[in-house]
Amino acid sequence: MPSSFDGRRELFDAAKKFLLEAPAKAAAPAPVASDDFDPPRLTLAALEKISMSRSRERILSNLEELYREAFQRAAESEDVAQKVSLDFAYRREQLYLEVLLDVRDALERRG
Repeated sequence: MPSSFDGRRELFDAAKKFLLEAPAKAAAPAPVASDDFDPPRLTLAALEKISMSRSRERILSNLEELYREAFQRAAESEDVAQKVSLDFAYRREQLYLEVLLDVRDALERRG
């Protein structure tokens, strides 16, 4: 009797095969009507071709804008505890994002 572990292993292997193995080359597909448009799947190969589009400055400015709006609302309501909480959260999120952006930059240089 197969265990549930075997089923999970089979699913994992199928997903790995689907994501990592290149599909066989097929003839060019016929043009599709706009009603039946099916966007391409995000496979590992497709993701590797896409360059990172947002700049570090844009991401960090979006974060700053988000927290600035929340901080203004807290200031208008004179909620000191909320302002302190938002200040800490902003600095924490900024640090996390900078680490992730460093990883992204390193992966782009490697690839």
